[in-house]
Amino acid sequence: TEKSVNDLHFKPKTYSVVYYPWAKVANPFYNAESNPGVPATLLVGPAGLAAGMWAKTDGRRGVWKAPAGVETSLLGVAGLQYLVENEEQDSLNPLGVNCLRMMPGFGPVIWGTRTLATKSDPEWRYVPVRRTAIMIEQSIFDGIQWAVFEPNDHRLWSSLRANIGAFMDGLFRAGAFQGQKASDAYFVRCGLGDTMTQDDIDRGQVIAIVGFAPLKPAEFVIVRIQQKVGQS
Repeated sequence: TEKSVNDLHFKPKTYSVVYYPWAKVANPFYNAESNPGVPATLLVGPAGLAAGMWAKTDGRRGVWKAPAGVETSLLGVAGLQYLVENEEQDSLNPLGVNCLRMMPGFGPVIWGTRTLATKSDPEWRYVPVRRTAIMIEQSIFDGIQWAVFEPNDHRLWSSLRANIGAFMDGLFRAGAFQGQKASDAYFVRCGLGDTMTQDDIDRGQVIAIVGFAPLKPAEFVIVRIQQKVGQS
């Protein structure tokens, strides 16, 4: 119930995710002949199962694909500690609680992709949006290390726009963003008077602003990348 969730005092963090309920898996120590005294199944927390499904979905479809739905059959899960029904699902999901469900024909699956910031910060309410932003920010930061020893001038800014733009276009073509055309799917900005002030440049900071549309065309989530440049 909503009261039960509120009583747990989860902090509304965009990097935090909750899954429920626990799952039943085979007990590796159980043997009907040699060790019949132990339970045949054990209860395990759902976080590890969800993390495994994240990795599986990343490899198959990309980090931007929601790790939930009938494609997320949880192999090795014999059952669930508690069977969540539709009414409970409808009340828990808006609170940021992602349910494991038993679906006819598919077995146990993950049926939710919300962060704990679902109410407090709606822009980051979905797990794939937050994870895609993390991936973009880290990938770009790692990919522009060549700029560290470059002069902080218009030539660098142009090169960064081209490099980052090529990376974002690759993601767009892979289906990571919404929109029929690139301008509706992402943008890259970097330059004096746009993403930087003269004070930023004097302090050796280059700043790029990247937007991507994870849910609807032209509705951008913003990522800010900052790098120290002009080093000697």
